[in-house]
Amino acid sequence: MLAAYAAKFAADDPIAALEVGERPDPTVPEGWVTIDVRATALNHHDLWSLKGVGLAEQNLPMILGCDAAGIDPDGNEVVVHAVISDPAWKGDETLDPKRSLLSERYQGTLAEKVAVPARNVVPKPAGLSFEQAACLPTAWLTAYRMLFTQSGLKPGDTVLVQGAGGGVATSLITLARAAGIRVWATSRDEGKRAKALEIGAHDAFESGARLPERVDAVMETVGQATWSHSLKSLKQGGTLVISGATSGQAPKSAELNRIFFLQLRVQGSTMGTRAELAELVQFMANAGISPHIDSVLPLADARKGFAKMNEGDVFGKIVFTV
Repeated sequence: MLAAYAAKFAADDPIAALEVGERPDPTVPEGWVTIDVRATALNHHDLWSLKGVGLAEQNLPMILGCDAAGIDPDGNEVVVHAVISDPAWKGDETLDPKRSLLSERYQGTLAEKVAVPARNVVPKPAGLSFEQAACLPTAWLTAYRMLFTQSGLKPGDTVLVQGAGGGVATSLITLARAAGIRVWATSRDEGKRAKALEIGAHDAFESGARLPERVDAVMETVGQATWSHSLKSLKQGGTLVISGATSGQAPKSAELNRIFFLQLRVQGSTMGTRAELAELVQFMANAGISPHIDSVLPLADARKGFAKMNEGDVFGKIVFTV
């Protein structure tokens, strides 16, 4: 089957480690099913894998990808949940110490077929195309958990979304607006600030700009470059929710004095649960919203999509069709 996979690691030039070609069909352990993939979406996780982050060399070659929408063995249209927990684990699977994501220990979704535990399949929303549904399992699910499980935000509050443009950031803007939250966004790029307004932000600012007032919560995926601004933007008792650090993980200062004196809360957040994915699907149907897609390419042209993400020229999700 056709697949996009990591054949080696290249920390400085991840695209050099990407291969697009034939791989064996997936093996299917007991309790797992094979999904015929119709669409699959790209994430920064895939670029990090090519750099050798979170992927062990002994697991190479590894088919990349966490996101997929397709057809299950019974002919149902489904979405794949990418968090693989231990079969014996009970409760929130993102807290399972033995958990992994597809494309870390198990072959991923950038392929014509993917094998997943039967419990990791949820019905595809009828109102979404395969391309739109493929955007949900990582970026949109991450955003949903950040907003509605981890932040403590409620309708009428104000949230700052750092780094408008990426898949999680655009998801955050749309979900928060639909939930009655005032949304502010930042970006270094004027065009991305304009697009943030188009998809639901109430206002958009240059990265690092002084805000009109402090906010109830900050959604942080950029990390090192925006860390200080995020902390300074919070009200006393506010919450910073962080789910990524695309600019680096080591800010110049942790600003511990600010955190304890203003009683700020720093909350980590990783992916989401199967139950949250089902909730997200229903929320989007109720609110009449759909994912933002930057571009759609055939899987055979996966290298173009990876290069586009690596250059940072993205607003929304890059999707591959199969």
